[in-house]
Amino acid sequence: MLTVSPRDRPFILTGAGVSAESGIPTFRGVGGFWRNYRIEDVASPQAWRRDRRLVWEFYSMRRRLASTARPNPAHFALTRLSRDLPRLFLCTQNVDDLHEQAGSRDLVHMHGELFKSRCDSCNRPPFEDTNLYEPPAEIPRCGCGGWIRPHICWFGEVPFELDRVYHALDRCTLFVAIGTSGTVEPAASFVARVFGRVRSVYLGPEEPANASCFTECHVGKAGEILPGLFAIGG
Repeated sequence: MLTVSPRDRPFILTGAGVSAESGIPTFRGVGGFWRNYRIEDVASPQAWRRDRRLVWEFYSMRRRLASTARPNPAHFALTRLSRDLPRLFLCTQNVDDLHEQAGSRDLVHMHGELFKSRCDSCNRPPFEDTNLYEPPAEIPRCGCGGWIRPHICWFGEVPFELDRVYHALDRCTLFVAIGTSGTVEPAASFVARVFGRVRSVYLGPEEPANASCFTECHVGKAGEILPGLFAIGG
């Protein structure tokens, strides 16, 4: 059990393992060989330039899958924890909205948000979008003439809000990673950034690739472990 107080600054990182418990297939699992394409072939700037319709078909499929998912006990546990720990910083690699459905607010989606879109050419802010752009639907255009693309950080692009994320990492008093593989950068290096300075804890269905960097690892379902992991002290 982790004893924390309202004065603590926990940094919580969540990954695909958390969403998988709600029935959302992992990123690699959904698209490893989707229609005989590698995931990189439908989730990169090069793929977008090559075949926008194929990219949108892939992300429309992901939207359809995610739209039926509901939060699991791990999502709700983090929402409750954020109420007890006002300085908690929640960062997710997941692009679904399950944290928000569970009541979490002010989290960072470092890899983007599945149910948002943006223009590929101008500075128009990302906007809510649940449409499925599958054939015969046309790919929408922005008023500036650019194409509307998924608001997702693709391979070769820089994750969102990294300055804010690193600032929170450098100030945290506890680091917890939940359901992450420890292979996707830059998130895989977050625990190394705090190594030797704060307690670092991993929990998820299997040990991550960077397990040696953690103070402790708890192997199991996040929805079963997380609700009883924290004790709030004075």
